[in-house]
Amino acid sequence: MIKSLRTGFTAAAVTATLVTLSPSAGASASAPVDQVTVDVATVNGSGCRPGSAAVAVSPDNSAFTVTYSEYLAQAGGGVPAVEGRKNCLLSLVVHVPQGYTYAIAKVDYRGFGSLQPGAIGTQKASYYFQGMSQTAYRTHRFDGALDDNWQATDTTGIEALAWSPCGEQRNFNINTELRAEVGTSDPSKTSFMALDSTDGSINSVYHFSWKQCPAR
Repeated sequence: MIKSLRTGFTAAAVTATLVTLSPSAGASASAPVDQVTVDVATVNGSGCRPGSAAVAVSPDNSAFTVTYSEYLAQAGGGVPAVEGRKNCLLSLVVHVPQGYTYAIAKVDYRGFGSLQPGAIGTQKASYYFQGMSQTAYRTHRFDGALDDNWQATDTTGIEALAWSPCGEQRNFNINTELRAEVGTSDPSKTSFMALDSTDGSINSVYHFSWKQCPAR
Protein backbone atom coordinates (compact mmCIF):
# COMPACT_ATOMS: atom_id res chain seq x y z
CA MET A 1 0.00 0.00 0.00
CA ILE A 2 2.87 2.38 0.67
CA LYS A 3 4.39 4.10 -2.33
CA SER A 4 8.06 5.01 -2.61
CA LEU A 5 9.19 8.11 -0.71
CA ARG A 6 9.49 11.14 -2.96
CA THR A 7 9.45 14.31 -0.88
CA GLY A 8 11.01 16.08 2.17
CA PHE A 9 9.68 17.14 5.59
CA THR A 10 6.86 19.42 6.80
CA ALA A 11 7.82 21.68 9.72
CA ALA A 12 6.21 21.89 13.18
CA ALA A 13 7.46 22.25 16.74
CA VAL A 14 7.38 20.38 20.03
CA THR A 15 8.05 21.90 23.45
CA ALA A 16 9.62 19.78 26.19
CA THR A 17 8.21 20.17 29.69
CA LEU A 18 10.33 17.68 31.60
CA VAL A 19 12.55 18.59 34.54
CA THR A 20 15.68 16.45 34.85
CA LEU A 21 19.06 16.49 36.54
CA SER A 22 20.98 19.05 34.52
CA PRO A 23 24.06 18.00 32.58
CA SER A 24 27.07 20.27 32.48
CA ALA A 25 26.32 23.73 31.15
CA GLY A 26 27.33 24.96 27.74
CA ALA A 27 26.84 23.95 24.16
CA SER A 28 26.00 20.42 23.14
CA ALA A 29 28.90 18.00 23.01
CA SER A 30 29.93 15.94 20.03
CA ALA A 31 28.40 12.49 19.84
CA PRO A 32 30.29 9.85 21.83
CA VAL A 33 32.69 7.63 19.93
CA ASP A 34 31.57 4.40 21.61
CA GLN A 35 28.53 2.93 19.92
CA VAL A 36 25.10 3.79 21.31
CA THR A 37 22.45 1.05 21.29
CA VAL A 38 18.66 1.28 21.53
CA ASP A 39 16.54 -1.73 22.54
CA VAL A 40 12.75 -1.99 22.44
CA ALA A 41 11.58 -2.73 26.00
CA THR A 42 7.85 -2.78 25.28
CA VAL A 43 5.57 -1.94 22.38
CA ASN A 44 1.83 -1.43 22.79
CA GLY A 45 -0.99 -0.05 20.71
CA SER A 46 -3.36 -0.73 17.86
CA GLY A 47 -0.81 0.58 15.35
CA CYS A 48 2.18 -1.47 16.46
CA ARG A 49 1.68 -5.00 17.69
CA PRO A 50 4.82 -6.65 19.14
CA GLY A 51 7.38 -7.31 16.43
CA SER A 52 6.07 -4.65 14.03
CA ALA A 53 8.45 -1.84 15.06
CA ALA A 54 12.21 -1.94 14.48
CA VAL A 55 14.85 0.44 15.85
CA ALA A 56 18.34 1.17 14.45
CA VAL A 57 21.04 3.65 15.54
CA SER A 58 23.05 5.58 12.95
CA PRO A 59 26.77 4.67 12.77
CA ASP A 60 27.79 8.17 13.96
CA ASN A 61 25.42 8.08 16.99
CA SER A 62 23.64 11.21 15.76
CA ALA A 63 20.17 9.66 15.54
CA PHE A 64 18.09 6.52 15.64
CA THR A 65 15.27 5.41 13.36
CA VAL A 66 12.00 3.63 14.07
CA THR A 67 10.43 1.69 11.22
CA TYR A 68 6.84 0.42 11.49
CA SER A 69 5.37 -2.35 9.37
CA GLU A 70 1.65 -2.19 10.29
CA TYR A 71 0.89 1.41 11.29
CA LEU A 72 -2.16 2.45 9.23
CA ALA A 73 -5.36 4.39 10.01
CA GLN A 74 -8.19 4.40 7.47
CA ALA A 75 -11.77 5.61 7.14
CA GLY A 76 -14.63 5.45 4.66
CA GLY A 77 -15.42 2.81 2.08
CA GLY A 78 -17.08 0.55 4.62
CA VAL A 79 -14.00 0.32 6.85
CA PRO A 80 -14.94 -0.26 10.53
CA ALA A 81 -14.89 2.95 12.57
CA VAL A 82 -12.25 1.53 14.94
CA GLU A 83 -9.75 1.59 12.07
CA GLY A 84 -9.87 5.39 11.95
CA ARG A 85 -7.57 5.84 14.97
CA LYS A 86 -4.34 3.94 15.59
CA ASN A 87 -1.77 4.54 18.31
CA CYS A 88 1.61 3.23 19.40
CA LEU A 89 3.53 3.52 22.67
CA LEU A 90 7.18 2.51 22.39
CA SER A 91 9.35 2.19 25.49
CA LEU A 92 13.03 2.21 24.56
CA VAL A 93 16.17 1.41 26.53
CA VAL A 94 18.92 3.73 25.28
CA HIS A 95 22.41 2.60 26.30
CA VAL A 96 24.86 5.53 26.25
CA PRO A 97 28.59 5.62 27.09
CA GLN A 98 29.51 6.51 30.65
CA GLY A 99 29.73 10.25 31.29
CA TYR A 100 27.20 11.24 28.61
CA THR A 101 23.55 12.19 28.64
CA TYR A 102 21.17 12.78 25.75
CA ALA A 103 18.05 14.63 24.70
CA ILE A 104 15.96 14.36 21.55
CA ALA A 105 16.41 17.62 19.68
CA LYS A 106 14.40 16.88 16.54
CA VAL A 107 12.11 14.19 15.18
CA ASP A 108 11.37 13.67 11.49
CA TYR A 109 8.24 11.69 10.62
CA ARG A 110 7.56 10.36 7.15
CA GLY A 111 4.54 8.48 5.88
CA PHE A 112 2.09 8.17 3.02
CA GLY A 113 -1.39 9.61 2.83
CA SER A 114 -4.30 8.92 0.50
CA LEU A 115 -7.05 11.33 1.48
CA GLN A 116 -10.17 11.96 -0.57
CA PRO A 117 -11.20 15.61 -1.10
CA GLY A 118 -12.60 16.77 2.23
CA ALA A 119 -11.06 13.95 4.29
CA ILE A 120 -8.72 14.72 7.21
CA GLY A 121 -5.53 13.01 8.39
CA THR A 122 -3.80 13.67 11.70
CA GLN A 123 -0.46 12.68 13.21
CA LYS A 124 0.31 13.31 16.90
CA ALA A 125 3.32 12.60 19.10
CA SER A 126 4.68 13.17 22.60
CA TYR A 127 7.85 12.02 24.37
CA TYR A 128 8.95 11.47 27.95
CA PHE A 129 11.45 9.70 30.15
CA GLN A 130 10.24 6.97 32.49
CA GLY A 131 8.87 8.44 35.73
CA MET A 132 8.70 11.99 34.41
CA SER A 133 5.97 14.20 33.00
CA GLN A 134 4.87 13.64 29.42
CA THR A 135 5.51 16.42 26.93
CA ALA A 136 2.52 18.12 25.37
CA TYR A 137 1.19 16.46 22.24
CA ARG A 138 2.07 18.20 19.00
CA THR A 139 -0.45 17.72 16.22
CA HIS A 140 0.02 17.81 12.46
CA ARG A 141 -3.12 18.00 10.32
CA PHE A 142 -3.36 17.08 6.64
CA ASP A 143 -6.38 17.99 4.52
CA GLY A 144 -7.53 16.08 1.46
CA ALA A 145 -7.21 15.80 -1.37
CA LEU A 146 -3.83 14.15 -0.78
CA ASP A 147 -2.18 11.27 -2.57
CA ASP A 148 1.49 11.58 -1.70
CA ASN A 149 4.11 11.21 1.00
CA TRP A 150 3.42 13.33 4.07
CA GLN A 151 6.12 14.70 6.34
CA ALA A 152 6.30 16.37 9.75
CA THR A 153 9.17 17.61 11.93
CA ASP A 154 9.11 18.30 15.67
CA THR A 155 11.98 20.53 16.86
CA THR A 156 12.99 21.60 20.38
CA GLY A 157 15.29 24.56 21.07
CA ILE A 158 18.48 23.87 23.03
CA GLU A 159 17.18 25.85 26.02
CA ALA A 160 14.06 23.64 26.28
CA LEU A 161 15.57 20.19 25.74
CA ALA A 162 14.60 17.45 28.20
CA TRP A 163 17.74 15.56 29.20
CA SER A 164 17.98 12.02 30.47
CA PRO A 165 19.10 12.15 34.14
CA CYS A 166 22.85 11.66 34.45
CA GLY A 167 23.86 8.35 35.97
CA GLU A 168 20.37 6.84 35.72
CA GLN A 169 18.83 4.38 33.27
CA ARG A 170 15.33 5.55 32.42
CA ASN A 171 13.39 4.30 29.44
CA PHE A 172 12.61 6.82 26.71
CA ASN A 173 8.92 6.61 25.76
CA ILE A 174 7.44 7.65 22.42
CA ASN A 175 3.66 8.00 22.21
CA THR A 176 2.25 8.50 18.70
CA GLU A 177 -1.16 8.50 17.07
CA LEU A 178 -2.55 8.43 13.53
CA ARG A 179 -6.09 9.36 12.54
CA ALA A 180 -8.07 9.24 9.30
CA GLU A 181 -11.47 10.93 9.18
CA VAL A 182 -14.07 11.03 6.41
CA GLY A 183 -14.80 14.71 7.03
CA THR A 184 -16.81 16.08 4.11
CA SER A 185 -15.48 13.51 1.65
CA ASP A 186 -17.53 10.84 -0.13
CA PRO A 187 -18.06 8.22 2.63
CA SER A 188 -18.10 5.42 0.07
CA LYS A 189 -14.42 6.06 -0.72
CA THR A 190 -11.53 5.04 1.54
CA SER A 191 -8.93 7.47 2.91
CA PHE A 192 -5.87 6.48 4.90
CA MET A 193 -2.80 7.76 6.73
CA ALA A 194 0.19 5.45 7.13
CA LEU A 195 3.53 5.32 8.92
CA ASP A 196 4.18 1.74 7.89
CA SER A 197 6.85 0.49 5.51
CA THR A 198 7.64 -3.05 4.38
CA ASP A 199 11.04 -2.18 2.91
CA GLY A 200 12.34 0.34 5.47
CA SER A 201 12.08 3.30 3.08
CA ILE A 202 9.62 5.13 5.36
CA ASN A 203 10.69 5.69 8.95
CA SER A 204 10.78 8.12 11.85
CA VAL A 205 14.17 9.67 12.67
CA TYR A 206 14.98 10.80 16.23
CA HIS A 207 17.98 13.14 16.38
CA PHE A 208 20.15 13.08 19.51
CA SER A 209 21.64 16.09 21.27
CA TRP A 210 24.57 15.12 23.52
CA LYS A 211 26.13 16.59 26.66
CA GLN A 212 28.74 15.41 29.10
CA CYS A 213 27.59 14.80 32.68
CA PRO A 214 29.15 16.68 35.61
CA ALA A 215 32.12 14.90 37.17
CA ARG A 216 31.19 13.05 40.34
